[in-house]
Amino acid sequence: METRIESLEAVLNGHSQLLIIPHNDPDPDAIAAAIGLRYLVEEKWKIKAHIGYRGIIGRAENKALVRYLNNPLFKLGHKDFQQNLPIALVDTQPGVGNNPLPHDIPASIVFDHHNLPVLNTFIKFADIRPEIGSTATILTEYIQYAGLDFPRYLATTLFYGIKTDTMGLGRGASSNDAAAYFLLQPKVDAEALAEIERAQVPSTYFKNLTSAFQSTLVYEGDLVISTVGMMKYPDLGAEIADSLLRLQGAIWVVCFGIYKDDLILSIRSRSQQIGAGTIARYVIGNRGTAGGHGTMAGGQIRLRDQNPVELIEQLTRLALQRVKGDLETPGTPLV
Repeated sequence: METRIESLEAVLNGHSQLLIIPHNDPDPDAIAAAIGLRYLVEEKWKIKAHIGYRGIIGRAENKALVRYLNNPLFKLGHKDFQQNLPIALVDTQPGVGNNPLPHDIPASIVFDHHNLPVLNTFIKFADIRPEIGSTATILTEYIQYAGLDFPRYLATTLFYGIKTDTMGLGRGASSNDAAAYFLLQPKVDAEALAEIERAQVPSTYFKNLTSAFQSTLVYEGDLVISTVGMMKYPDLGAEIADSLLRLQGAIWVVCFGIYKDDLILSIRSRSQQIGAGTIARYVIGNRGTAGGHGTMAGGQIRLRDQNPVELIEQLTRLALQRVKGDLETPGTPLV
């Protein structure tokens, strides 16, 4: 870890500011990693850090987390990439399609836990560990090694990031995640965390749930495929996929939804043989972008002039083919 800290410091040397960018539509792990990196560089090296994002923070819990943090993220514009600042990507990587970094602008720093096939060789510092369940865990380690304290807001945010991405250490968690989780737990603002996790949702959320459950088909008891329809925010499909993974016997969950001009794919898996990322990349192919790891993955396709109903039918057949082979048995309705 000492070598990594020194390498990170060398990249930042001579700079007074840093632009931190999580993936589009940032989730708690991406937000926590960004907040953790901001705290690290400001407290250890006195470098002013700004957190910019594209997309939408739509999930009620994510909105509550950002409010708790006093809205530290700002919406990125094209001019923000023209300030010649070093750029750090967290919970994402260059060229994967789920962040706003232009192709002609390099990232100086990358922190991520996703196993992605291509790494930009122009990156000056990268800590990418697919064996770790949360990017927030990686930043927790840096802050701890740097000898810095964990203020309650920071501990709460990092803890929540780890908790959500690993489902409370029950999904894809490593010993590093467990160590960070239990380090942070006594420092958490328990009342604030409870308010974040119990954030109220609009009535449209339940309408989408009803629609998704009514469309859900179960194949041979362990593959669940659902269509949400039009979504108010892009990570609603991921919420529904998480819920459906609780279905008794479910091993794979594939959820489709439409947000604006994009078809959004969310996948969850309990399989020891086929990971969610493998299924996502197979289903999306070269139609769009996809990524993820063993237990959770996602992807998106720009619809353009494509018929979304026909496209979902095609992708459903691909999911069935990848998971079940040449399955002839039709799915059983959930409700």
